[in-house]
Amino acid sequence: MRQLVIDDLTQEECANIDNYLKRTARPAGMEGMFWLRLSDDLLGEAQQGHQGCGPFYFALELSNHPGRERLSCELLVRSESNLHCTCISYATPLQRDFLLRFLDRMLAEEQIRA
Repeated sequence: MRQLVIDDLTQEECANIDNYLKRTARPAGMEGMFWLRLSDDLLGEAQQGHQGCGPFYFALELSNHPGRERLSCELLVRSESNLHCTCISYATPLQRDFLLRFLDRMLAEEQIRA
């Protein structure tokens, strides 16, 4: 799986990230899992014409277990409603930029030094 990982987080940094994600992303139904929604103007060629499969998201996983404090961000654009469709694909450069800008903003606002 292609992913971005921010590791070597402290428990306090994990708590700050958790609070930030609860404000800016959608909980995914499992502890530590969040969905970061892509706006329609960021949809790639693979997602065009697949409105029935949307909305589309990046999956973010925050682990705050001792020794494994990290945030993992998949570079796979996922569908909310369909697990097996051609619209599920790795991020385009524009989509990756969106994710990186989101992470940079989060790290700056929450003063994460990892």
